[in-house]
Amino acid sequence: MASMRSPNVPASAEAPASVAAQSPVTTASAAVAVPAVLSSDESIDQVQLDAAKLHVYQVALELHTQCWVLVAVVQRVVRDQLERASVSVVLHTAEAGGRRSRRDKARYYAHARGSATEVAALLDVLERRRLASPAAVRTARRLAIRCVQMLTRVHQRLSESG
Repeated sequence: MASMRSPNVPASAEAPASVAAQSPVTTASAAVAVPAVLSSDESIDQVQLDAAKLHVYQVALELHTQCWVLVAVVQRVVRDQLERASVSVVLHTAEAGGRRSRRDKARYYAHARGSATEVAALLDVLERRRLASPAAVRTARRLAIRCVQMLTRVHQRLSESG
């Protein structure tokens, strides 16, 4: 099968080969992730939107999941901020994945990166105030740093002349 990667999405943002191999979307139809006419709900269940194919999107989802685990044990203000920021990483990454122009993609990836750095700062607050276990904070911080690294690289590639 041909590569699933959109020409505007850097290789570092791709989903692992196992995820890409399961995708029913071909390179020719990658611009339109959802067919115009679907015969059944089963067809809809097999369609994968562009963002779901991105490795960075999967990491962002895992980051949000780890933050959600921390949310139950922290004070309301910090909890709300952590919830918003971690969801924002996922949503901006998805938004970027659905955009077609390099400029739009770069802008939304930059927003996602900003949200990921906000999550990392909130994790520092949790650690400093001892509002969550060090192991849970460490796991979430690793994911936040990985998201920032991936989103920075994607943004750089999209922002390069071309």
